[in-house]
Amino acid sequence: MPERRTVALVTLGCARNEVDSEELAGRLAADGWELVEDAADADVAVVNTCGFVEAAKKDSVDALLEANDLKDQGKTQAVVAVGCMAERYGKELAEALPEADGVLGFDDYADISDRLQTILNGGIHASHTPRDRRKLLPISPAARQDTAVALPGHAQAVPGEPTPSAEVAEAPADLPDGVAPASGPRAPLRRRLDKSPVASVKLASGCDRRCSFCAIPSFRGSFISRRPGDVLGETRWLAEQGVKEIMLVSENNTSYGKDLGDIRLLETLLPELAEVDGIERVRVSYLQPAEMRPGLIDVLTSTPKVVPYFDLSFQHSAPDVLRAMRRFGDTDRFLELLDTIRSKAPQAGVRSNFIVGFPGEKESDFAELERFLTHARLDAIGVFGYSDEDGTEAVTYDGKLDADTIAERLAHMQRLAEELTSQRAEERIGETLEVLVESVEAVDDEGDGAYGRAAHQAPETDGQVVFTDSTGLVPGRIVTAKVVGTLGVDLVAEPLHLEEAAG
Repeated sequence: MPERRTVALVTLGCARNEVDSEELAGRLAADGWELVEDAADADVAVVNTCGFVEAAKKDSVDALLEANDLKDQGKTQAVVAVGCMAERYGKELAEALPEADGVLGFDDYADISDRLQTILNGGIHASHTPRDRRKLLPISPAARQDTAVALPGHAQAVPGEPTPSAEVAEAPADLPDGVAPASGPRAPLRRRLDKSPVASVKLASGCDRRCSFCAIPSFRGSFISRRPGDVLGETRWLAEQGVKEIMLVSENNTSYGKDLGDIRLLETLLPELAEVDGIERVRVSYLQPAEMRPGLIDVLTSTPKVVPYFDLSFQHSAPDVLRAMRRFGDTDRFLELLDTIRSKAPQAGVRSNFIVGFPGEKESDFAELERFLTHARLDAIGVFGYSDEDGTEAVTYDGKLDADTIAERLAHMQRLAEELTSQRAEERIGETLEVLVESVEAVDDEGDGAYGRAAHQAPETDGQVVFTDSTGLVPGRIVTAKVVGTLGVDLVAEPLHLEEAAG
């Protein structure tokens, strides 16, 4: 009998990392590893790190150190770093953090089982050597599909495992003329790590944009789409696992299909995903305002089961700051885009992130951003203070603001964001929403508390719905509810048709 080997995956960062962890879990399970939830119960703790901004890096280091504490207590035997921070810094991270027994990059994912076994046996695997992953793919998007570059979250075939069902073996979604489908049905190389009714699906990886503040393309690489048949097959498989909502993730979903010969491919794929048996919601995240197309807005606001949700990466609204960021737009154009969306779907959800204190940001620029936020009626707002990121163009810019000014502007804009999103939530009082129940928890001796999300609320980032009554509510059920109050950005809602929900 083979020796029992256990592994725990600790995931930090965004939904893209969650998909990558489930791919790693699929690879390890296929090779006989037993997946456990708690790192204290595992032979190897694998920490999937985030390397986006300083706060995320600190969280990743803290998680590695916490896992190392378990090793010191004899509760786990090895600690291994993977993910964006490991890919971005590699040997440098290994030298700065000797507590990690291994630092593995994306190229190691295909051999993750062997890598962990070597480390568990006391061997040493050379730490990952970082490189600019943009240079690994052809400059022309049309030439990227058949390259052999490691793309976390894109893998399909599980060695020795059959396709999960006949449904997955159906013909893939339509491809543009001249693009051949992948040969034969392929089962998703993925193992779910929780029982949530929501799951993310990788639509693409990498980014061709060159925002001056962002280092992501250097360690995630250039943009490359997954084939629609793979996305559709994985969605069918997730539906079989009990998933009710899928969220399409990538660094830039609005570019989907450009390397497959059809920049409008997302508009074709979304209705097919919505028709998958068992899927009640399809959500699209990470949309670039400068790339929004009328046809895409139409599909997002009119397709049954595709929620009218717009995660728009505005970042700022002052023209001079946007140009320095190597982005496009201004306050009035952004407001026009929001008006267009709401004219088609008045209840549409909109969220965005913003950077304050960017090099050269004048007080008038800051006031312009405040004007935009005041008029935009966003449901969720993330605000970050600018910080230099290794390898980005903005590091070389003149006009850097001092730390106190950035902190002051950040605090002011965060207070404004909290006030504005609370007001936006109050505007929804009286609305009738379709809410996906996500959890029913024991609160006290008087009963349970039930929580869910409406169509305008994405997981983790956009608040939630708190039900006034949990009778008949179970995770994974879509319930009609009326908004009767707010708790900051969260909504308080009364379930309707409880008898039907209980049935």
